[in-house]
Formats: sequence, C-alpha cells, structure tokens
Amino acid sequence: MVIGACTVHLRIVGNQSLKGKRRAIKPLMARVRNQFQVAIAEVGDNDAWQAATLGIACVSNDAAHANSILSNVVNFIEQAHRDVELIDYQIEIL
Repeated sequence: MVIGACTVHLRIVGNQSLKGKRRAIKPLMARVRNQFQVAIAEVGDNDAWQAATLGIACVSNDAAHANSILSNVVNFIEQAHRDVELIDYQIEIL
C-alpha cells in the first residue's frame, strides 16, 4: 500500500472575511474530491482571511500512480480557479 500526501498553500485574492474564504475554498475542495477521488481538508491557516493550507491524500498500489494523481490535483488547482492562487505545494509518497 502506498499513501500519497500533498500540502498545498493558497492565497485567496481579494478576500475580506472568513465567510469569503469559505465561499472560495469549499467549492474547490468539492470539485477536487469528486473529480480525483482523493481526501481533502483545510489543515492550516484557519484564521487567516487570505491564506489557506489544504491537505490532500490518496491511497494506491503504485508510487508513480499516487504521484501522478497528486500532480494532477495540483495542476487542476493552479489552472482552474482564478480567485485562488497557488503559492507552494509539497508531495510526499509514503
């Protein structure tokens, strides 16, 4: 069993409240969860209005497959959402 874990740091452009942050992050997390069949949650920067840290995990039987899934998730986040800017990410294969 191979576990892939990814930490994604985001900046939420032009946000002024925690409600606005939720409005930007929740649909993004739902689309990632549904499209890639991964577990995703907000794991950091909970009180920051213009920043979010997401944790993403997948389980596979092949390390290359897990890395591919997480790389595709990162590319999706980077390209699909204009109100969220990808600052940094880290992928770990366990």
